[in-house]
Amino acid sequence: MEHLVDFPGSAYELLDGEAEIRPDIHVIPTPGHVDGHQSLVVECVDGSVVLAGQSHDTASGWSADALAASAASMGHAPPLPSTPRWMERLLAFDPKRVVFAHDAAVWEPL
Repeated sequence: MEHLVDFPGSAYELLDGEAEIRPDIHVIPTPGHVDGHQSLVVECVDGSVVLAGQSHDTASGWSADALAASAASMGHAPPLPSTPRWMERLLAFDPKRVVFAHDAAVWEPL
């Protein structure tokens, strides 16, 4: 599998924090599974796609956090469920699809 990671023109760069690595391609820190976990957001013509990796084990876990993160803006009063600090940042990209490392389900907004 070396040819997938070590090929002419490949370059590796240590990222500390959020980065836009190409136009419309964002790396967002999503620690939790491991401290250095990152998710990728690709802004497409028809909406953004989040490659969530292991930020959530399942699409239903993402859905629960997405709902909890938007509860206040939907008029719900405290106490509200807590969500990872980075969840609001991913939701700011208004994702149209979210895919996961260990769940074949794809999350899409209603």
